Amino acid sequence: MEKLIMRRMHQGGTEEMILNFGPQHPSTHGVINFLVETDGEVLRRAVPDVGYLHRSIEKIAESVGYPGFMPYTDRIDYVAAMFANEGWAVAVEKLLKIEVPKRAQYLRAVSCELCRIASHLVSVGTMATDIGATTPLVHGIRERESINDLIEALCGARLTYNYHRIGGVAFDLPAGWPAKVKVFLDHFDKLLGEWDRLISFNEIYVKRLAGVAVITGEQARNYGLVGPNLRGSGVDWDCRRDAPYGAYPELQFEVPVGKGFRGTVGDAFDRYYVRVLEMRESARIVRQALAWLEQNEGEIMAKVPRKVKPEAGEVLSRVESARGEMGYYVVSDGTEKPWRVHVRTGSFLAMGIIEDLSPGLMVADLVALIASLDVVAPEIDR
Repeated sequence: MEKLIMRRMHQGGTEEMILNFGPQHPSTHGVINFLVETDGEVLRRAVPDVGYLHRSIEKIAESVGYPGFMPYTDRIDYVAAMFANEGWAVAVEKLLKIEVPKRAQYLRAVSCELCRIASHLVSVGTMATDIGATTPLVHGIRERESINDLIEALCGARLTYNYHRIGGVAFDLPAGWPAKVKVFLDHFDKLLGEWDRLISFNEIYVKRLAGVAVITGEQARNYGLVGPNLRGSGVDWDCRRDAPYGAYPELQFEVPVGKGFRGTVGDAFDRYYVRVLEMRESARIVRQALAWLEQNEGEIMAKVPRKVKPEAGEVLSRVESARGEMGYYVVSDGTEKPWRVHVRTGSFLAMGIIEDLSPGLMVADLVALIASLDVVAPEIDR
């Protein structure tokens, strides 16, 4: 298909237009292209054209060795890089049969849940902008910057963290850091109430999202959706609780699911609002983990061989990222470099359902659908 705007005439004189939506479109949230077939404002279908941001990152993993790949994992999902760090660390630790110190597990939980809040703030803020409300994004970015300040104090970076290590984490808590996090969380809990009053239950916003692009629970499972996109359809599944790892079995939290909050179970509003509710649960997890860390000392790194050279074998690691379950499939051939690495991400899986959902949507609703799935381009093209 040519990368041009084309018109196709049908018998009876009806006309169909084929056009490019992206790859440089503000609503695609990255370098993503859709080929859109429309009859006026109504979509016949929208087909994702994956491959504009391919960087061979899995091949890089097979070329640089196990510890050397950790900084590259930040690039798999630059909006929620902590989870990509953790997934890789867990996979290699499984190959090496290393037990991570408990203090490091709690530090991972704190860093990941702060990262989840930061990622969700970008998601819900940009979604409001896509729908036509510009102010909420400014509030979201302001709060995200506060989290970036905290994470920078923890690990020295604001976006590509490289904080987790094979066997633990790079740094322990800085002096006075837990108190600063608690001040932020006290403020943030109040802000979530303001957020709902500002945008979540705004009448216009609700009408733009309620009942739009409904994904049933069965569809979500059949397409392999994960994370908030799966839970938004009412499917109660969360890796942190149902395939527990790290410190999560010892932490108390709820798993929000779609209930048709303002429309139908599985609509764009449910996917949006599940993320809002998850931010509150993440704040709850951070408070518990910080309380444990303040009462318990310990190592932050396990003993890891200077040369990481796992025995031949294969493993699969799974962590609950901001965009859902992220998995690393790693095959070792007994050398210092993995023989095969494959990364399974939520954004790639979400792209598969768009063509099926798009027929009959208005062009403006395609924007709402893409925003509600919260895809990031690097997770799609690896």
